[in-house]
Amino acid sequence: MSSLQPRNLRVGALRPNQLLHTYGVGSVADLPNLSVLTLGLAHWDLTHSMPVTEDRLLTAVRRRLGSQVESLRLPPHLPETSDLFADWTRVGVPVALFPTWLRCSDTRCNRLAPADSGLFELLSSPYQPDRARYVHSCRGNGNSRPTAVPARFVLACDNGHLDDFPWSYVAHGGADPGADHSLTLAERGSTGEAANIFISCECKASRPMSVAIGLHAEKTLPACRGRHPHLGTYEPCDAPTRTLALGATNSWFAMQLRVFSLPRSEHPVDQVVAKFWSSELHLLAGLDAETAKKIMQTQSCWIELRPYGADRVWAAIQRRSKAEPDDESDDSDDLRKPEWLAFTAGTSTELPDFTTRPEPVPHQHRRWLREVVLVPRLREVSALYGFTRIDAPEWDVLDTPDQRRAPLTLGKPTWLPCAEMRGEGIFLRVDEEAVVEWEHRPEVKQREKLLIRAHDLWRAQRKLAPEQWPGLRYVLLHTFAHVLIRELALECGYSAAGIGERVYAWPGDTPSAGILLYTAAPDSEGTLGGLVSLGRTDRLGQLVERALDAARLCSSDPLCAEHDPTVHARLSAAACHACLFAAETSCERGNHYLDRALLVDTLTDPGSGFLAR
Repeated sequence: MSSLQPRNLRVGALRPNQLLHTYGVGSVADLPNLSVLTLGLAHWDLTHSMPVTEDRLLTAVRRRLGSQVESLRLPPHLPETSDLFADWTRVGVPVALFPTWLRCSDTRCNRLAPADSGLFELLSSPYQPDRARYVHSCRGNGNSRPTAVPARFVLACDNGHLDDFPWSYVAHGGADPGADHSLTLAERGSTGEAANIFISCECKASRPMSVAIGLHAEKTLPACRGRHPHLGTYEPCDAPTRTLALGATNSWFAMQLRVFSLPRSEHPVDQVVAKFWSSELHLLAGLDAETAKKIMQTQSCWIELRPYGADRVWAAIQRRSKAEPDDESDDSDDLRKPEWLAFTAGTSTELPDFTTRPEPVPHQHRRWLREVVLVPRLREVSALYGFTRIDAPEWDVLDTPDQRRAPLTLGKPTWLPCAEMRGEGIFLRVDEEAVVEWEHRPEVKQREKLLIRAHDLWRAQRKLAPEQWPGLRYVLLHTFAHVLIRELALECGYSAAGIGERVYAWPGDTPSAGILLYTAAPDSEGTLGGLVSLGRTDRLGQLVERALDAARLCSSDPLCAEHDPTVHARLSAAACHACLFAAETSCERGNHYLDRALLVDTLTDPGSGFLAR
């Protein structure tokens, strides 16, 4: 839910995970009649915001933002009731009008002015909050007040700043026209292109929007003011500004960390105690039994502990206090290694947030596929710790310069918004020996050199150090994941955009070569099992065969197969929208590091495929 500040009007509703992926802090949400911007964390009321316990994720967040981060929290929420004037209608995520310039939708008027100019009036209704809108008093068709719509363009820069478009500045060619000038924004054609959109003033000054868009726009646009509208601040900035269309996908890119909840104990009650140990339960270990039992029933974690009873919970607390402490001080920044160890443990696990069941490998793939693990239940927790504009964060978030990461609040944050989702998945472990043997083939080595050159060129264009090559096995497994996502989406009932990937690919002392394909949803106890059912031995083998057959020939071949990634400094070779590219909600690397030639035979490179015929 979103509430418009400062009047605290309810203007719409969002799903919890949208506040991390699409409409997080600093982003602009396009509502039916309004355009609003999600405000910084300092504006959020945490009274009805539940904390989420996930120690691994909190530790990783602290490494990036500092030890002052105390908690991860869900967005504020109260269950809806039939009373439209109850407290739940005033609980939500705060938003503010942005852009603050509005245009009258009556084509005979087209008046352009700030929302606080006195020309527009905000109309709202508790019965239909999504119908909130501004109206202009010009009395258009039918003598009714026409809706005032958000202005179509905004300004942004590479350092994460966002600002209203300088309408008067551009219309007058950079001159100061003074006060009391009336502007209009009109379209003089039917194509919608910028050359046909004119900003006009009553003083007869008029210029098309095309002068503020494109290669020569820097001569027209003013310098960046360093504005963070979600914080209400300005800061020095020397980056050039750029005109963005309202709702452009490059106006906001989330910077997230995400982990899966892993087992800490074999027994469910011990798992729950471990989950809340550092936040609440460790304080009870030194008390006597009767006092501890009374106190634990007043704590927020008792909702999850109640099914086990106070006696069993107290016994679990005693066991926990006598056990060796968890290694929470590990300096490793890799969140995937513990997950890899959990998935490859070789045993079944039955816990509320992590259930695994080993499955026999299909006989036709035993040469290269070592393990199949079904994951009927898993829990994913994601935390938003920043965002960028214009360009997405680099494939490794540690590469993103600090000046490009826009903050979520003034100063150092003490908490971060998060979302938890539950779902299911299939884990596939590829045979390590087969991968090592494939990596040492001469034709594969030659292909790797080509990909590394493209990787270095790509980084050089972005003024990044020529390093952090993810490795050949990563490209192989990442490609395999995309191929399977497409095939699974045809069978499981979930859309391809709803199936995510997690690639485990690194050599060394604890080498890994595997993928997890999963789907998860918020506000539910999980998903329906359609994905897990495809991981059974009698179905997985045929699905893999069909996926590999589809990858051998792309509808864009031979252009796709012949693509040289060094020509345009791309991070993918034989890959395109017709064969491999997936939705941004599915791919963990923004459709980078993909190459069909490393997985199967292609028209132009029949010798380097890991699963070549």
